[in-house]
Amino acid sequence: MAKLISAPTVIPAAGQPPKIIEEFFGRVNSQTSVLSIAKMTSPPAWREPGQTPKFDEYTVVLRGELQVETRESVHRVGAGQAIVISAGEWVRYSTPGAEGAQYIAVCLPAFSPQTVHRDE
Repeated sequence: MAKLISAPTVIPAAGQPPKIIEEFFGRVNSQTSVLSIAKMTSPPAWREPGQTPKFDEYTVVLRGELQVETRESVHRVGAGQAIVISAGEWVRYSTPGAEGAQYIAVCLPAFSPQTVHRDE
């Protein structure tokens, strides 16, 4: 059965300055734990704490540039590019550029504060 999602839910975000998370599918907006799909809008100089999530995260950058730091390397993911981070891999996301970034994040299973495991 088709289910129309008429609007996303804005979810509080970690990091500074604040970014906007608009969840379309996930534990809050569609009450599903299978996956989450959210549009992120990150301002210039945004940075969040490192994390070791228990979910795979697929990210597609729509505008600007997202910096994705792992233990092995730092990736600069530009508009039209994508990156995947596997569950259990340490990662830190940021938007150090002057434009910030807009991107779509898909998490399998769905994102939850209990499974993101942010650094202290």
